[in-house]
Amino acid sequence: MIHDQRAEKFRQIVENKFQIYNSLFMSLPYDKMTNIGMLLPFLCEESKIGYDQGKTPVEIVEEFFKNHTDLETEEQKLELLFKIIQYIERQVVLFDSIEDAAFPGLHSESDSGTVTNLYERSFHDHKLEKVREKLKDFTVKVVFTAHPTQFYPSSVQRIIHDLRKAITDDSITNIDTLLQQLGKTPFVNKEKPTPIDEALSIIHYLRYVYYDTIGELFTKIRKTFDNGHFNLHEDIIQLGFWPGGDRDGNPFVTAAVTKRVSEELRTAILKSYYGNLKDVRRRLSFRGVSEILTQLSNELYSAIFRNEKITTEDILTRLNDVEKILVSQHNSLFLDLLQNFRDRVKIFGTHFATLDIRQDSRIHQKVIDDVFAKLFGDIEADHIEKFNKLIEISEKIDTDSYDEIVSDTLINVAQIKEIQESNGVRGMNRYIISNSDAVKDVMNVYAFFKISGYQDEEIKMDIVPLFETMEGLANAENVMNELYRNPVYQKHLERRGNQQTIMLGFSDGTKDGGYLKANWEIYKAKEVLTQLSEENGIKVIFFDGRGGPPARGGGKTHDFYASQGKTIANNKIELTIQGQTITSIFGNKEQAKYNFEQLLTAGVENDVFKNSKKDLTEKERALIIELADISYKKYSDLKAHAMFVPYLQEMSTLEYYGKTNIGSRPSKRGGDSELKFEDLRAIPFVGSWSQLKQNVPGFFGFGFAMQQMKEQGRFNEVIDLYKGSDFFKTLVLNSMMSMNKSYFPLTYYIKNNPKFGEFWNVLFTEYNLSKDIMLELTGFKLLQQEDPLSRKSVKIREKIVLPLLSIQQYALMKIQKGEGNKEAYEKLVTRSLFGNINASRNSA
Repeated sequence: MIHDQRAEKFRQIVENKFQIYNSLFMSLPYDKMTNIGMLLPFLCEESKIGYDQGKTPVEIVEEFFKNHTDLETEEQKLELLFKIIQYIERQVVLFDSIEDAAFPGLHSESDSGTVTNLYERSFHDHKLEKVREKLKDFTVKVVFTAHPTQFYPSSVQRIIHDLRKAITDDSITNIDTLLQQLGKTPFVNKEKPTPIDEALSIIHYLRYVYYDTIGELFTKIRKTFDNGHFNLHEDIIQLGFWPGGDRDGNPFVTAAVTKRVSEELRTAILKSYYGNLKDVRRRLSFRGVSEILTQLSNELYSAIFRNEKITTEDILTRLNDVEKILVSQHNSLFLDLLQNFRDRVKIFGTHFATLDIRQDSRIHQKVIDDVFAKLFGDIEADHIEKFNKLIEISEKIDTDSYDEIVSDTLINVAQIKEIQESNGVRGMNRYIISNSDAVKDVMNVYAFFKISGYQDEEIKMDIVPLFETMEGLANAENVMNELYRNPVYQKHLERRGNQQTIMLGFSDGTKDGGYLKANWEIYKAKEVLTQLSEENGIKVIFFDGRGGPPARGGGKTHDFYASQGKTIANNKIELTIQGQTITSIFGNKEQAKYNFEQLLTAGVENDVFKNSKKDLTEKERALIIELADISYKKYSDLKAHAMFVPYLQEMSTLEYYGKTNIGSRPSKRGGDSELKFEDLRAIPFVGSWSQLKQNVPGFFGFGFAMQQMKEQGRFNEVIDLYKGSDFFKTLVLNSMMSMNKSYFPLTYYIKNNPKFGEFWNVLFTEYNLSKDIMLELTGFKLLQQEDPLSRKSVKIREKIVLPLLSIQQYALMKIQKGEGNKEAYEKLVTRSLFGNINASRNSA
């Protein structure tokens, strides 16, 4: 019933509004062409009918030109196609804005997964005290990354913000004006953004979305669960930050960039305090109080513009003094206003978000090898001997005589102390190591601090291994077991409160092992590492490198975290979000608040409300292992197929990601001209499958594994697993989401390709098999039947971009055949990437 009501409301306030406001596009101020809006439906219809009939994109687009235009030259046709792309890009923006504006109307304060719902549920189940107890030390941390999936320049983002407000107000005049502005505003960056540009883009969200959202949510939680003596800790919701600190595969992130970004974060939060304090001072105008607040305002101003030092403690001391006077002399008037401001100071400190450092273990090894060779000559030594010799060095080594990457790595480590003094220890306190496969990968980083002049007690940094490949995950237990027993590392952990963060890479794990195998290996690794950590008296925290879509380990995050049983440590939920996921899931206050609540309550519910569906039985566990192994074999065979990498290179948009100027980081690791699977970044890898509308990493092998069970007469076991395990059910539903965003008719033409036809049929066969068996498993008639709002949204978005997909495939086919203006067709492919990915919102 609730689903039906929401579906009807979606039709009214999203679908209908889109139809109405879409008509305003007819008058958009395009140069030379004003009839795009009239032509576009014809291309959409030609595409839909044509693909159903098995026509190629070239046939469809050429028939569109012939039947609906009088264009004759290639130049004229290309100009029209570019104009259509511009038009569709702006349609996507309009639909995004309408859907975002509708969010409050489609979601309630008492929805499942909200703080209000958690309170009501715990009240009725007499578990309020258990919830309060869990909230005392539980934390949710969202880490913003600089991964290149955000296509909108800042100028367009500002229009989107204003457009969302105009739609909320139903102001036709403003909407029309903003759409005209949108029509004239470029959607493409002329140059690649720098890491500083990326950082400033996300800092904008920190200031204008998260400062208020997290502050208000903190107040809501405190008031909701307050019983007179409930103290909520300020770290319950944390923000992390990678732009400017993540140098893995990004040569443009240097020590100087990291330092600059740390300064920008500090300045941004002080500016937020300065603005917030103005509002507080408007009310707290009383004698004794006003003078202190004026002094604090002046100190903040000096810290912002004269770079004078101010600490979190300095600010809190002033506010505590104000509270004493307010309570004793002014009847506690506007005390709540002061408390809300003070809460934010406690939450955000002088750092706003914690800036992490990340680098690949292979770069670290080069640093160690070069430093050791310089200091001790060419003597033979294994990694243990190198480490032991290097940590004996008591003074900072000279970095000038090393090559750029070695020198910069050590300069970056040396400046951590300075950043911590300025932003506070919460501003920078961990170093993440990509591709961690061995103990030396962690100990190398410890050695960096020693050769940078740090005493042991001065190393106020957590060293975080990132296990992301199948090999890395399989070896995680051995690595951590040896680390926990290492005397040097043991003492370091003691100084860090016997707490260890371990990062697990869902994106690269899925790319490496396939969807089911990756998720199961990560689940299993978490179980093993939980037990191992407990045995060693270590509080373990898992940091998940989850992307937006299931193909990158994403999907419905509340369901994922709520499905984990008691065998996995639940001290903190921490995950990465990037690019479009920031704007589509956490992009405005209403959505951000809702999704922060979903994460928070998922973690609390796991401990407070016992559910047998969360804990796997031995029988369920054995079946998942069987399914995962079959799935992995199927996916591995696909990766080993001779056409796997060539197919992506020649038939997809893979090689065009680097030309889009959307991110500072190269689209692959390594500098070799030859493309190797292991060098592929997860985002362009997954994004390329998404552009083909095939979404292979989100389902391939999963359906095959279940079909094998069915052929063995054991499908009832799989059905029982789906009904009995929340974890398995979540994987199935997320995989179905990937398939719902697939559209194989777009590439039907490839089945007749002499080089790639056989490979395409392998993909198509697995898609059909997976779809059929998952529908049979769930009892659904449609993919995403359980989530009608998402299904409706996907359907509209796919219709909007269908002409764009036709244009992209048309251009790719022209390039493959060597026909016409190659440079222009390559630009068509690149430009069509923008609208496709923005429309999918979490496609890469």
